[in-house]
Amino acid sequence: MPRKMRFYLPGMPAHVMQRGHNRGPVFFSEQDYFEYLRCLKHAADTYGCKVHAYVLMTNHVHLLVTPESKESVGQLFQGLGRHYVRYVNETYQRHGGLWEGRHKGNIIQSQRYLLSCMRYIEMNPVRAGMVDHPAKYRWSSYAANAFGMSNAILNQHEEYIGLGASTNLRRKGYQELFDCDSDCGALELLRQSLQSGTPLGNDQFKARIETVVGQKVGSIGPGRPKRNLQGTR
Repeated sequence: MPRKMRFYLPGMPAHVMQRGHNRGPVFFSEQDYFEYLRCLKHAADTYGCKVHAYVLMTNHVHLLVTPESKESVGQLFQGLGRHYVRYVNETYQRHGGLWEGRHKGNIIQSQRYLLSCMRYIEMNPVRAGMVDHPAKYRWSSYAANAFGMSNAILNQHEEYIGLGASTNLRRKGYQELFDCDSDCGALELLRQSLQSGTPLGNDQFKARIETVVGQKVGSIGPGRPKRNLQGTR
């Protein structure tokens, strides 16, 4: 079966994820997380990707980025692969690949889903049972987005900035997004959109994407909720 085409568009946010080979671990010590973040900062600056949210799990990573060009996301992962995999292989005297062959990703309609996607990403450690609140997980962007902890990797998206007229109001508004109960249907929508590479947005958004890329962009199947996911886990 031919691989489904992945596509990213300049200035349009994308939710991307990469897993370890055979779902194996990709981080083995605290220093590895630091090194990955260093590599992420370098690759994002080099290839033109603004990073809005991230989480580093034991065997996979999630990123929310806005690329400057349609090639930026692919170049970001190539750069990460070269530098971080070399570091791991040299550090642990291993050989071969570390990641699955291809990352997964989909573009999202920022007005409806960007904040929801940020929350989905930063809630990963909670859903995995590693912590009971995202503030207790060190290797995500939550502390920066919710409390203003210094983080040179992140760029604030306009949807985040729109949460409040001041820095304090934005942080408070962001924290409140995490106070709602989870919505299983909304979570499934986010997951399936990512897994299938289907753009996440309303019909007008998808039609605009199809016009730009010159082909149908697919769907994740009937019966999925068409609603604003802001405030879902």
